[in-house]
Amino acid sequence: MKKTEKNEKQKETLIKVLKYMKPYRWLVVLTILMAAASVALTLYLPVLTGNAVDWLTSLISPAEGTGSPWPALFTILKKMAVVVVLTALAQWLMGICNNRIVYSMIQDIREKAFCRIQELPLKYLDGHSQGDIVSRVIADVDQFADGLLIGFTQLFTGVVTIIGTLFFMLSVNVGITVVVVVITPVSLLVASFIAKKTFSMFKLQSETRGEQTNLINEMIGNQKVVQAYNREDETLEAFDEINGRLEKYSLRAIFFSSITNPSTRFVNSLVYMGVGLTGAMAAISGRLTVGQLTCLLSYANQYTKPFNEISGVVTELQGALACAARIFELIEEEPQTADAADARVLTDAKGAIDLSHVAFSYTPDRRLIEDLNLQVEPGQRIAIVGPTGCGKTTLINLLMRFYDVNEGSISVDGTDIRDITRKSLRTSFGMVLQDTWLKRGTIRENITVGRPDATDKEVIAAAKASHADSFIRRLPDGYDTVIGEDGGSLSGGQKQLLCITRVMLSLPPVLILDEATSSIDTRTEQKIQKAFATMMEGRTSFIVAHRLSTIQNADVILVMKDGHIIEQGNHEELLAEGGFYAKLYNSQFAIA
Repeated sequence: MKKTEKNEKQKETLIKVLKYMKPYRWLVVLTILMAAASVALTLYLPVLTGNAVDWLTSLISPAEGTGSPWPALFTILKKMAVVVVLTALAQWLMGICNNRIVYSMIQDIREKAFCRIQELPLKYLDGHSQGDIVSRVIADVDQFADGLLIGFTQLFTGVVTIIGTLFFMLSVNVGITVVVVVITPVSLLVASFIAKKTFSMFKLQSETRGEQTNLINEMIGNQKVVQAYNREDETLEAFDEINGRLEKYSLRAIFFSSITNPSTRFVNSLVYMGVGLTGAMAAISGRLTVGQLTCLLSYANQYTKPFNEISGVVTELQGALACAARIFELIEEEPQTADAADARVLTDAKGAIDLSHVAFSYTPDRRLIEDLNLQVEPGQRIAIVGPTGCGKTTLINLLMRFYDVNEGSISVDGTDIRDITRKSLRTSFGMVLQDTWLKRGTIRENITVGRPDATDKEVIAAAKASHADSFIRRLPDGYDTVIGEDGGSLSGGQKQLLCITRVMLSLPPVLILDEATSSIDTRTEQKIQKAFATMMEGRTSFIVAHRLSTIQNADVILVMKDGHIIEQGNHEELLAEGGFYAKLYNSQFAIA
């Protein structure tokens, strides 16, 4: 990335951060006021200290005719105690405001990011690793919060301290203040150099961390496959390579950020030395009292300290902005096409489905489905068969509008599905896929995903119909048994039975069964097929199957190849034709 592009990206990210801060502007104002109060009180303390030193000096050579200095000294000490307490109170309130601003912003950003994930088209989710998305929403947001919190805590006080210190120093001695101001730009140049270097390093660090999270996520979720194919060594090599890059980027980022403190401390020492030398000469010549010199040295120390903090803040903010940029990239991703304002809510669907000249491809350079035409009457059972990659599952994705067609149209009950609200369309479809999905929660909660208001009696009836009731009752807490993510320790067949139960409870007008019984034993499958036959009565059904024995009773069998329907008819008709379907069927039932 070019230097100008990088600067523009940082500015854009900072503007976006400020927009998220806007709802909490009154807390920002309060933070600034508390910072100003804290700094003013902190800077007033050296004045009191200088006065106390001058009073103590007067004890060494008291002037004639003056009274005892002790009462005045005690008055000064009381003022100092009050100033310390008020300073602590102001800093405490500022900390509360900072925390409220940052964590409220983080809550808003996380909520916005998670909401955007729900709105993103499947095309985006299929094209990006899950680990990287998780890393953006969790790790990057956390790092952004840490950088922002440090920034708010130190940036306000630092800037106000610098301005306030210069004001107080000018009131004491103009010449020494000029010396301080002349040396200051050195610290600013150092901070600017470090800031430019750290942003790119922190950005690379965040991206590589997302890559590492994705690899860990994949390996933990598929550890059985890794071990079954003895891929442990290769997996470790892949992890070591990513881990090595993360180490390199992290070390570079930390190196540049770690030179901030010693560099600015060197500049601080120059400032302190300048004040000390010029102040000492002024004190010797009688232009300054010892108390004023003490006050100026204290101010010099307080003036330079914020530069350390601000330099550190700049470094932290570079990392925070790099993480924020990745979060905003996710939030600003183009969402799926919104439902039309006049979109129809599909109710009491009859199940008449019409595909007219449908064309679709996942990537422009590889056509998958071309000029697909199909008319399905209400209540028909449509079986879809064909070799792997022919477009069977893609057709299901288009029916459910997980993807929109590139050309042509798909209609339900005479209405283009693009003119139907997604929610009502998908409510009208019930799906059982080969890949099961279960959430962490009770068995009952997983079954009632489509019908949260279902009664216990209805849940048990659906489980009995799917032959899941017997294994559920053998679980420790029956229907109240809590299962982990993706079904926990349940077998593949048991998880699929729960997904079938979920559909049997919802009983939608259109059914999609994509290898719905692939993980179930033959005996149970035969029973479920009978249950499916009852459930499909009067409902339009799409059945994707590799085992042709399960679709012989279908009204229409579509034979797909390379995105086209090459044969169409019932089981007997297709066998009589002796075409592709007949070859598939005979290959499965050939006698050796």
